[in-house]
Amino acid sequence: MQYIVNAPIQFGARVAGNLTTRLILIEENVRITEENLLLSSKAQRFEALEQENQRLRELLDSSSTLQQNVIVADVLAIETTPWTRQIVVNKGTTQDVFVGQPLLDAYGVIGQISHVGPLSSTALLITDPRHALPVLINRSGLRAIAVGGDSPDELSLSFVSTNADIRTGDLVVTSGLGRRFPVGYPVGRVERVSLNPGDAFATIIVKPSAQVGHSREVLLLGPQQKQVDGDRVSSVE
Repeated sequence: MQYIVNAPIQFGARVAGNLTTRLILIEENVRITEENLLLSSKAQRFEALEQENQRLRELLDSSSTLQQNVIVADVLAIETTPWTRQIVVNKGTTQDVFVGQPLLDAYGVIGQISHVGPLSSTALLITDPRHALPVLINRSGLRAIAVGGDSPDELSLSFVSTNADIRTGDLVVTSGLGRRFPVGYPVGRVERVSLNPGDAFATIIVKPSAQVGHSREVLLLGPQQKQVDGDRVSSVE
């Protein structure tokens, strides 16, 4: 009789215990899931920091080879349209940034400063259709003008004759003409050479060496000779 009387109570206790254990397991599972998400986000942040450190190391390695003063700047905004390709950096007149100051990343030339504010500046990218950069072919010494192409990731060389000594894969560097960009900085490599019999000049497409429009940090080259106030960017003139 005592067993029969106690049986429902014991059964209810077991059911309640199972439910309590189930609830504890559910709560524990939720907690573990949240911790896993938190750890995953931290791991992603560490990976991002590692990549950022790698980029900064590349910039520092690049700046160590330069014979000029340099300023490391962060890119605040990027504007890329068919008509305008420019970036905004977090350095301005308070850091002695000036109009026409060249910009580089760890791989090559990016552009030049076109407008300066107290705390930020706007730079015209070399792929902007309004930008023109005196260059030369490193192998042959052939001089040309690199202008922004139809694509945001390409340049074209202007006024190169169809019989000029130029090949796919040739390295294009700054020529130093115009006194804005020092001589010898990488601009890109010749990606395509098209020769049309009826044209006086060849169609030459160059792939930029720099990560134009994709860099998060850039180098501002100090002046070889201080530019006077009111100078316009040579490419816009």
